[in-house]
Amino acid sequence: MTSTRLHLGVLGLALWLALPAAADPAGPVPASYPVTIAALQERYVDEVRAHRTYGAYAAQAEAEGYPNIAHLFRALGASEAIHARNFRRLLEDLGAEPAAEEAPLPPVGKTRENIARATGVEADEIDNEYPAILDRIRPEGHAQAIEKITWAWEAERQHRDLILKIKKAAGSWFGLLASHIENEGRRYYVCQICGSTVTELPAAQCPICGHSSDSYEEVPGYPGKPEKPERQPWEF
Repeated sequence: MTSTRLHLGVLGLALWLALPAAADPAGPVPASYPVTIAALQERYVDEVRAHRTYGAYAAQAEAEGYPNIAHLFRALGASEAIHARNFRRLLEDLGAEPAAEEAPLPPVGKTRENIARATGVEADEIDNEYPAILDRIRPEGHAQAIEKITWAWEAERQHRDLILKIKKAAGSWFGLLASHIENEGRRYYVCQICGSTVTELPAAQCPICGHSSDSYEEVPGYPGKPEKPERQPWEF
């Protein structure tokens, strides 16, 4: 997501980035991949911001009495954090210092506004930002950067599909449709390797990165379950 995303908190970054992930061989020296490094810096900052935005949207949805919509936002935020972790580790392998940008962010709107905004931002990333980034970095040929950015692109497609399931709730019948969503309830599972976000575990392997379905973890805090940690390990 872009700079319209909002800040939720700063706790948990060190813990989440310390979690294990797929091993990457050391990358070449930074001078060999200037465009790739710039793209990874951009993506890292954007994914951290996206994670915080979805956390803020979740808090707002909870406050308005929409725990299932809040749970979806938490799932999307968990996925964005995995993308950020992957980009950060690639930057470190390339000998580059991950950016520490803190751009001013606008306030959170009402939940129906946040749904509409999230849908538009995801669509722009999928249709414009990611294709342009991949076009820029392909000539430098850093295979792992291409792979990780492609994984994130595919996960964003899943995000858009999940948000579109409640997109109509952003209209004039928001209360009625939101109530229907709240009566349904969904569990969300996020692949810890690539950030794939699904409502049902794949039978064998992740459809994006190809790792075993064991790589998925359920997003805690499913409405109605008593255990709801105050802070998730992927929170920044």
